[in-house]
Amino acid sequence: MSLTINQRTAGDVCILDLSGKITIGAGSVQLRDTVRKLIDGNNKKILLNVGDVSYVDSSGIGELVNSFTNTNKAGGVLKLLNLTKKIQDLLAITKLLTVFETFTSEEEALNSFNK
Repeated sequence: MSLTINQRTAGDVCILDLSGKITIGAGSVQLRDTVRKLIDGNNKKILLNVGDVSYVDSSGIGELVNSFTNTNKAGGVLKLLNLTKKIQDLLAITKLLTVFETFTSEEEALNSFNK
């Protein structure tokens, strides 16, 4: 199963609902391209909903970091929503849990962009 990305907005926050696998090749490239288009379109508030992501490999983790960095460089903010146990453990092991702002509630995540 490849990566599916559904895009929606809530106010000035762009929410990407990710489903499937973020892996080397199509999955990570698709995520990179989608985030780049948002940044190029002046969308500065991005929320990645990873609740339906079944698997992330090292390339996928690298792409999450790359997306975070590129968004920050453009003066924006990227946050994560609905981490699965696997993704949370992976981010904890790599010490990236301290880099990303993560949320379990979409409402809480959306409110955090306005603080």
